[in-house]
Amino acid sequence: MAHASFKGLRVLSLESRRAKEIEKLIRTYAGEAIVVPSMREVGLESNEETLQFAEKLIAGEFDLVVFLTGVGVRAMLDIVQTRFDKEAFLDALRQVKIAARGAKPSTALRELRVPIHAISDEPSTWRELMRAIDESFGASLGTMKVAVQEYGASNPEFLAELSNRSADLLKVPVYQWALPEDLQPMRDCVSALVAGEIDVVLFMTAVQVIHLFQVAEQMSLAEEMTRALQSIVILSIGPTTSEELTHYGIQPDFEPSRPKMGFLVNEAAQYSRRILDEKRNKKIEAVSAAVDELDHDGEGDEETSQPVRRVALSTPTMAGFRDGLQQIDFLHEISSRIAAADSLHLVLDRIVSFISSMIPCDSCFVYVLEGDSLVMRASKNPHADLVDHVGVQVGQGVTGWVAKHRQPVALASGASNDPRFKAFKNIPEDHFEAMLCSPIICAGRVVGVINLQHRLSYRHSTDEVRLLSTLGYLVGAEIERARLESENSQLANRLETRKAVDKAKSILQRDLSLSEDDAYQMMHRESRQRRKSMREIADAILLSEELRKNRD
Repeated sequence: MAHASFKGLRVLSLESRRAKEIEKLIRTYAGEAIVVPSMREVGLESNEETLQFAEKLIAGEFDLVVFLTGVGVRAMLDIVQTRFDKEAFLDALRQVKIAARGAKPSTALRELRVPIHAISDEPSTWRELMRAIDESFGASLGTMKVAVQEYGASNPEFLAELSNRSADLLKVPVYQWALPEDLQPMRDCVSALVAGEIDVVLFMTAVQVIHLFQVAEQMSLAEEMTRALQSIVILSIGPTTSEELTHYGIQPDFEPSRPKMGFLVNEAAQYSRRILDEKRNKKIEAVSAAVDELDHDGEGDEETSQPVRRVALSTPTMAGFRDGLQQIDFLHEISSRIAAADSLHLVLDRIVSFISSMIPCDSCFVYVLEGDSLVMRASKNPHADLVDHVGVQVGQGVTGWVAKHRQPVALASGASNDPRFKAFKNIPEDHFEAMLCSPIICAGRVVGVINLQHRLSYRHSTDEVRLLSTLGYLVGAEIERARLESENSQLANRLETRKAVDKAKSILQRDLSLSEDDAYQMMHRESRQRRKSMREIADAILLSEELRKNRD
């Protein structure tokens, strides 16, 4: 396939949060980047709704909390900490069911060690989220009290659907989107569109659409801009954004094969020139007439009969990496992700998130070698009951075979029929069709296995197999470091506990004239009766001794 290129097309992006990143991507693909921030995040005038939610959550008044954005997770925590103890709030979250809209809130929640029970599939619109909630909770949803963390603006369709299916619903807004303080760049953007100075527009969120038309209406140029947008290439990140464009009379030309910024820009570079040429070779009136005719008789070819065209699945699944981005960008991305974490689980969660963003998959497990067993330590899908509990012996199942033979395995279909396959109870992924496993290597030895799975048949390309193998080499040393650090921390904690218990025993022996064994048994009884650890009992005795000395 030819190298993807915009070939000098003028590409407009209204991205705010990742403006520099998308500008670099557009230029990488030989486009003239025009990046105009269209929104800014602002706090609510009052955080009382979020604080009231936190109070009720800690009191145990909710059964399910739905998080829609990663930014919202962090913003909510920042607000809650102004009045409540952070750990008390997080403990309360860990006691209820959690649903997350896609990867970003999931990553933020995993970093806080909050188990997730339902995650929406891509493209992660409210419909996929509602489907995930239905599949996870079924009829029990009707008895649940639900809270929804909102982002920017309410989603009335989702709220109405969830309200109808649950016992009670509370929306918890934590921030909102506003127009930029300086509107001149957006006014210039509207003028450029009307003047025909833009060839391609990339829409990343529905809010970008709303704000662009809001500014155009303020300038009394909404109709002129609509006509201009109809004659250039319009790309939408996914169904929610496409619906908003359709509301304003704009039909997107296509959505990317995956709702990610890298895929959007890569595939835009591949197809924009051809689409633009087709549009410019036809009169706008002829296109409108053809669309009207299709609307009336319902006929047309397969591609134009779809509400929004999606690029074929055969387009590069490595969009944003293999075709256009420099190798240094890839190395920087993975190294920065693993270097940012300081514990084993955080490292593994970031690795799972990165792998899932690079290779399309429905499931991703990371197993870490501990002794003779491979223990599941991270999962893309919520498996709180399996992570840190399920393990396989080296040589057992496909995962164990990969660890033993230090070779990747790619199964395009019928994975469960492979003679090496071993099924586990309560793992839905056992019924998936395709699988790709690769060893994680450090210092010449296997330290784990990465396991990708697909619900439907999927033939992994040579590049995908090589990519996963490369990731196995890159992350091996970091996983081993984090694992050893975790073990050292546990050993240090055990040593400190032993010291504290010994000191506490000595105090009891002295004050109560007990033998060493009797003093230990007394502490052990207190530990069981009070449901406290031996360390906590020992610390209480040592604190009492310290207070007595201070009084004396």
